[in-house]
Amino acid sequence: MNVIALDHVDQAYAGGALALSDVTVSVDAGQVVGLVGENGAGKTTLMRLAMGMLHPRRGTVRLFGLDPCRDAVEVKRRIGYVSEDQILPPFLCVDRVIALHRSLFPSWDDALAQRLAARFKISPRAKVRTLSKGQARQVALLCAVAHRPDLLLLDEPAGGLDPAARREFLETSIRLLNEAGTAILFSSHHLTDVERMADRLVMLHDGRVLLDSDLDTLRESYALALLPAASANGRVTRERLLALDGCLAVRERPEGLRAVFALAPEETADRLGADLGVRDAPCHRIGLEEMFVELVGGRS
Repeated sequence: MNVIALDHVDQAYAGGALALSDVTVSVDAGQVVGLVGENGAGKTTLMRLAMGMLHPRRGTVRLFGLDPCRDAVEVKRRIGYVSEDQILPPFLCVDRVIALHRSLFPSWDDALAQRLAARFKISPRAKVRTLSKGQARQVALLCAVAHRPDLLLLDEPAGGLDPAARREFLETSIRLLNEAGTAILFSSHHLTDVERMADRLVMLHDGRVLLDSDLDTLRESYALALLPAASANGRVTRERLLALDGCLAVRERPEGLRAVFALAPEETADRLGADLGVRDAPCHRIGLEEMFVELVGGRS
């Protein structure tokens, strides 16, 4: 059974514009999935649907085979959640925040909570309002993981933190829980974090799933073809490239066309030669950040 299963989901903003359109995504037990996309691509909406904070306009959302809205208590007891805009009660001391969460989760692990508090050097008597942004995120993370959830949802949880704090935050949460088989879905604007931590990537663009692939396949089986204006010689257009099997996006630049293919570089070169007669176009493997830029720019 999938830990998360969204099936043909639509969701709209308050004004009626679609935030997600026909989205089908699943996450299995033990997987670490990175969710990427531009601002407004639908990442937070997807997370809130999974948390049962929103009802889908169309389609179904299931966590552990349950409806997160109808079976809210049962589902939420199995989830840890940290978001960028999450606010802890500022008037409470850290130990009271922890005690509150301990009372909500029967599976709370005091030893793990104490270990994390020591690692983060969190003072139990400190008021939340006196904590730095990074310290407040660490408290939120402790509360999200100390009950050893079956699923951890992280919605840009390290946004605004410096690089060292961001790495510590993500490595603590993801590696600690994934060792125990927890499924993790995390969104991030930092593609280096996704490359380092995730097994699989889901890319959203304009509310749709643009890409869903494991990282090893992305590294080995995707390529960027560069078609200089001179080599195209008027024979190759963006439309002709997009019509080729395996072509995902094409970006027009003054120096020529840049096309992303779901093919290895050698296969991409063969496809261009056989279908378009272009035999001199450089084709090379593509990094995650470069792929993101090309896919988003080439689909607009």
